Amino acid sequence: MSNAAYELKAEARAQVGKGSARELRRNGLIPAVIYGDKQDPVSIALSRKDVTKKIHDGGFLTTLVTIEVDGKKYNVLPKDYQLDPVRDFLMHVDFLRISKNTQVTVEIPVHFENEEKSPGLKRGGVLNVVRHTVECNCPANAIPDSITVDLTGLELGAGIHISHVTLPEGVEPTITDRDFTIATIASPAGLKSDDNAAGDDEAAEEAEGDSEE
Repeated sequence: MSNAAYELKAEARAQVGKGSARELRRNGLIPAVIYGDKQDPVSIALSRKDVTKKIHDGGFLTTLVTIEVDGKKYNVLPKDYQLDPVRDFLMHVDFLRISKNTQVTVEIPVHFENEEKSPGLKRGGVLNVVRHTVECNCPANAIPDSITVDLTGLELGAGIHISHVTLPEGVEPTITDRDFTIATIASPAGLKSDDNAAGDDEAAEEAEGDSEE
């Protein structure tokens, strides 16, 4: 998981609607809803300060949460949140109930390692990242921290595709119809030979195709 699971305390909301939501926000709270797992949704109110801090800590949408509401605990995953478009403060959060069989679709960050072991980068090449995250389907209780790409041995003009990555068990990319590009090793202008330039042009065209999805 991106971060250790944590707990939040909430109170049940007897009333819903814009008027009730505005009253909550005036009191430092935010409206939220817990839904999914074939159960009725539960409307709750949470501390805006507590939830905003968790968002700023990072990994908010890939970290499980236990929410306690009037003594009852719900295991959930944040699925979405809304910010005020003008003042940029938190307005609402949606939480998905999690069971042992729940599958979710999440954006997993891509991390690169062993840059110092890439001959292409050592010669002055540039790591051109096409995808900073990869959308994957995975078990809700086993969301990986990141997808790791090993740059060892990669030369100038190399393309790094999803097939080069070993994903954890149960984690699958949502794109299954092609071996999409994650990054390329681009040649600096001073080192480009005709062959390298052609290779870089090919990689660039493929990367451009992926980025246009």
